Amino acid sequence: MEPKEWYLEYEIQKNRPGLLGDISSLLGMLSINIITINGVDDGRRGLLMLAKNKEQIKRLESILYTMDTIKVIKLREPSLRDKLAVRHGRYIQRDADDKKTFRFVRYELGLLVDFMAELFKTEGHKLIGIRGMPRVGKTESIVAASVCANKRWLLVSSTLLKQTIRQSLMQGEYNENNLFIIDGIVSSKQINERHWAVIREVMRLPCIKVVEHPDAFVHNTEYTLDDFDYIIELRHEPDEEILYDVHKKNTLAIESEFEGFDF
Repeated sequence: MEPKEWYLEYEIQKNRPGLLGDISSLLGMLSINIITINGVDDGRRGLLMLAKNKEQIKRLESILYTMDTIKVIKLREPSLRDKLAVRHGRYIQRDADDKKTFRFVRYELGLLVDFMAELFKTEGHKLIGIRGMPRVGKTESIVAASVCANKRWLLVSSTLLKQTIRQSLMQGEYNENNLFIIDGIVSSKQINERHWAVIREVMRLPCIKVVEHPDAFVHNTEYTLDDFDYIIELRHEPDEEILYDVHKKNTLAIESEFEGFDF
């Protein structure tokens, strides 16, 4: 049987020298290997572990619950959030009501890029929306995550350098390993049917699609927010409101002082 990853998170009840050493020794006696250890919150530690079978984890759990120095918070197969929490030392914020919505602040761009890169590494269709005000770093983060995930990124519509509006795809671009970036506001302003034909082609491909301003995108298309697998919100500051009226064409100043690419 192949070794399996497990995640342990505990809260320190009585902090004393050698506590981490005791837990490490316990894992060693049970033949459970430690992959990574890090603090994930005030007074909490997270461990990624490798165990050969579930019986090892059951024995570990029974011993940990007898210890009065720690309180077990989680002992389970690791989720993506668990792995990133151990890697970066803090949990990604998730909306309490909508579990597919994740929130980031600009100073967490490293964590955001790592999170998206892990999503991009998966195979098959995935539709990801990213909300945020202008110049907060949405497109740059998507591109950086694409590079980390070894994906080729393609702009279907964007304002990264100049306003880009694709009216066709080349033969080599119909690749399931490609990642397609769509700006919902730029596309929603287009009455060009050739551009929308490209978007519909892209949406049918079994690959990763990332839509900036998903609210504007769904307002002008047959798609809905329920079609999105993940929604990411990126803010300059934690309390910043992401405000734009999707009913108005020119709410966000997306036009460049240069002419746009239209091809």
